[in-house]
Amino acid sequence: MPEQTTSSIVVDAAPSAVMAVIADFAAYPVWAKGVKVAEVRASYVGEHQDRAREVFFTLDVAPVKDEYTLAYVWHGDHQVTWTLVEGKMLKALDGAYVLKPLGGDRTEVTYRLALDVSIPMIGMIKRKGEKILIDTALKGLKQRVESLG
Repeated sequence: MPEQTTSSIVVDAAPSAVMAVIADFAAYPVWAKGVKVAEVRASYVGEHQDRAREVFFTLDVAPVKDEYTLAYVWHGDHQVTWTLVEGKMLKALDGAYVLKPLGGDRTEVTYRLALDVSIPMIGMIKRKGEKILIDTALKGLKQRVESLG
């Protein structure tokens, strides 16, 4: 697996509010820049029955333009991880949101991402792509959660 790129942001909301936005895939095209489609294809039954197990995405944000499916694993209300099931351009897309309560309805959100593409790409360009995706996602997530609060 390729190296991961990690970044964090502080959101003015409780972890449960942040996780609710992360789990609301239907709304991703509204706030997640570049996400054109986010469609839940399978959900968990039982403990996390309101949570997606597999989600199909259409993404168009430089340098990544692809259609892919991710498998999600929910670790309580403070972490979600995902791995690539299939993609056209992507060979790997592993990541996580890790939520750390800071008290007073503030949450530190850490986003980890490692991607690999089927076309040759210099590692430095891949890291830059990961950084762009992460920073865009964190800013969009913060804005979305705080606007709903």
